[in-house]
Amino acid sequence: MKSCVAPGSQTETGRSMRRGACPSLAAPMRTGDGLLVRLRPAIDGLTPAELRALAEAAAACGSGIIEITARGNLQIRGLTASTVPNLAAAIGEAGIALADGIAIETPPLAGIDASETADPRPLAAALRAAIADRRPTFVLAPKLSIVIDGRGRFHLRDVAADLRLEARNSDDGLRWLLSLGGAPRPERPVALLETERVVAAVTEVLAELDALGAAARGRDLDADRIRQRFSADRDILPAPGGGALPFLPAGIHDFGDGRIVLGVALAFAQTDSANLIAFLQRAEELGASEIRFAPRHGILVLGLSSEAAAVAQRIALSQGFVVAADDPRNHIATCAGLACASALMDTKATARLLVEVGADLLDGSLAIHLSGCAKGCARPKPSALTLVGAPSGYALVVNGAASVAPSAYRDENGIRTALARLNALVRENKDAGESALSCLTRLGTARIVVAFEQG
Repeated sequence: MKSCVAPGSQTETGRSMRRGACPSLAAPMRTGDGLLVRLRPAIDGLTPAELRALAEAAAACGSGIIEITARGNLQIRGLTASTVPNLAAAIGEAGIALADGIAIETPPLAGIDASETADPRPLAAALRAAIADRRPTFVLAPKLSIVIDGRGRFHLRDVAADLRLEARNSDDGLRWLLSLGGAPRPERPVALLETERVVAAVTEVLAELDALGAAARGRDLDADRIRQRFSADRDILPAPGGGALPFLPAGIHDFGDGRIVLGVALAFAQTDSANLIAFLQRAEELGASEIRFAPRHGILVLGLSSEAAAVAQRIALSQGFVVAADDPRNHIATCAGLACASALMDTKATARLLVEVGADLLDGSLAIHLSGCAKGCARPKPSALTLVGAPSGYALVVNGAASVAPSAYRDENGIRTALARLNALVRENKDAGESALSCLTRLGTARIVVAFEQG
């Protein structure tokens, strides 16, 4: 593979990208700890050796900090203008092809998950080819995404999308439900399409977005007009999702017929290259053949036997990875923290502190959001408890997103006590069998504020 760095791109690495753009090898994003690039492999997965080569390059060219995002994308941090070309060269030497263009996402175990209504990968490939062949090319929002979901066990229901296609069985055979999405509006179904109609329909919708301008997203489209165009009967469209429960990647997942998948997650979305390399080396020795990235900061390891997966799981835990669904770290959403120039809080240190003193809060009934600033990048939607970095220390938002007015403040020196008092509030007041979320909801904002500010 040739270098992904375009001529003149070293100049671009010295700039800050505008908000809303996606960092890539050709256009890294400036952050508080240097330059950041986001990498999307062009195929379903990497070999352990390929991912190990990426981790070694991350250490040689950057800070060695590797992230898997909430959407399942890989990020490398701490690069400089002079080391980005070296990273690109290392990726080329490893033979890793990277995807470009519109993000078309399928579930991480598409084609393996026997519970899928349909394998979405052929449809994704056909759509990518149609978009690549179109002239003139589409000019679309950098973060615009299309999700094509076969609706298996490892689905993408909780991954936001501008356009979503979900496989549905009907009396007339397989159909794909097309919905328009994008916060803050709920997803709006517009068509139930036969497979052979999908590519043309989605291309038509993309043309509308292209006509609206380079900042247009799925939320900006006129759903009623598109529904009238594609659907003869507007009343029969099912709702997106169909009650699918979210999944956590961590665990040993048995798909039958000897198909075992070991899932681990990056604690607070990050790992160090050395820890990842150590885990990959041992996993490969145990028989791992392929690595796939998953939403919710996950790494899925394929090719292991049940016995080998259990051994690899223990090795992953020793290297700091999350290996079980009941790990309290699963229930804390953190942004990059002080690695971002906008951050006023060390979110990773605060997350570790919360794990230490907040066991009763972290029962899995709620996600606690730790945001370095009011942008709330790690979790744009509301949370029961959101802690935001502020010039005066820490701001607490109850039942809201990081961007809304805080309910309480606490200085930096008192945050340990404040978190411990929130935990004690739940421990001392919850009824038998009651969850932390239910208890906090019953107690109300005023009690929560008192515990946080006066604890």
